[in-house]
Amino acid sequence: MKKMVGWLMSLVLVLSLAVTPAASAISKENDAAPGDNKLHVQFVLFDGFDLLDVIAPYEVFAAAEMYSEGAVTVELVSAEGKRSVPSGLNGPSLKAEAKLDPDRPGIIVVPGASGKPAGNSNDAIPSILWRAKETSLTDLMKRAMDNEDVTVATVCGGSLLLAMDGLLKDRHAVTNSIGMDALKAAGAIPVDARVVEDGPRLVTGGGVTSGLDVALYLVERELGPQIANTIEKLFEYERRGTVWKAEGIAPIDFTSQEATKKEQPASSASNAEK
Repeated sequence: MKKMVGWLMSLVLVLSLAVTPAASAISKENDAAPGDNKLHVQFVLFDGFDLLDVIAPYEVFAAAEMYSEGAVTVELVSAEGKRSVPSGLNGPSLKAEAKLDPDRPGIIVVPGASGKPAGNSNDAIPSILWRAKETSLTDLMKRAMDNEDVTVATVCGGSLLLAMDGLLKDRHAVTNSIGMDALKAAGAIPVDARVVEDGPRLVTGGGVTSGLDVALYLVERELGPQIANTIEKLFEYERRGTVWKAEGIAPIDFTSQEATKKEQPASSASNAEK
């Protein structure tokens, strides 16, 4: 697992050398203002955030900005505004360029935390997420989720952060496999899928690397398959899994007791005896 994450981090850093300068140049030339037709993507930073949760989808949207001639703009934000935000596991800091704006149409991406997977220490993921919840971040995210012009996307533990404050109650969502029970306990409806879309305005991703899949899906949804396919070729990565939606025919769960009862109804046995 560590080798895979390390490889992905290396890939992202190499691609950033090609994509980020071009995307930054486009951003300066096409500094999107609220009310225009550009797709604006805000990436939320908080103390202890997971670096890959942010960088991987950031690179996808930055590439979309480059290939679409500025139809997309990307921005790093925090609940507090401009500041240097440290990532988890003593990783590098990223600079938030502005305060999170829940009223601005577009997409808001919420990452998870990076730290010990369990426990109560300050550097444990549950503690990091709880501290983030205790800031003004979840209040801002509630406003964003009430805004019909905003799509909220989460990566890994980002869904847990929102669920901790009741923002995902009765909503279909996914998180890292180790946090699915906690997601259910917080009132969400956990779905075993790589990416889950609950309505068009909530998209959640599973593990750390699912940020690539969430971003590629949203690029395809918002800009079309040609841009998404070109980015996949650039990254030499194809989006994984089917995006789960509460649509279509629900499959029979053959492992459930309910399904067994339907196959062999108790009434049939009683009628046979008569």
